[in-house]
Amino acid sequence: MPIRPFLRRRSFWALVILALAVVFRFSAEYRDVVDEPVLSWTQNQNADCAVVLTGGAGRVREGFDLLSNQNVKKLIISGVNPNSRLREIMPVWSFYGNLREDDVVLEKNSETTYGNARQSLSIVEALRCRDIILVTSRLHMHRSFKTFRGAFPENIEIFKHAVVSGRYDVNFMEASFEALKSLFYSLWAY
Repeated sequence: MPIRPFLRRRSFWALVILALAVVFRFSAEYRDVVDEPVLSWTQNQNADCAVVLTGGAGRVREGFDLLSNQNVKKLIISGVNPNSRLREIMPVWSFYGNLREDDVVLEKNSETTYGNARQSLSIVEALRCRDIILVTSRLHMHRSFKTFRGAFPENIEIFKHAVVSGRYDVNFMEASFEALKSLFYSLWAY
């Protein structure tokens, strides 16, 4: 039997198996993304700190609500524009009468979900938080939680607090793009 046809056939089947593995893994990530529950509607969570990931409507307000309702002692807002100030981020601050600016930390160095996790960890440790509430959108929660869980030590408990930005259901393209990002992150971040 000639060696070349054998190698071609073997390469073909290796590519088929690799493609099937990628499709299987992508579909698992897609399911995890779209099946993420919105626990912020059903559970009243408490922790030492909350970490809010910027980038979507309602996230920062939800973090301030957690702080105002005394569900957390400290609020870390991660991924803030370096030129922003607290009152610009939360213009309705005056309506939250019982809040102190010392209880809010703006993390301004991160630009990615992985960066959010790494930069927030040092703040969480400096504040001596034993547990955190992770606040982000429903679409972003699966990847965020897995990234934070991979970056944070196991002794710091992480509670999911997904919020809805806009509509509850996500469309196929949004979910597919997030699943693709999650698949990429799973190779190196968690």
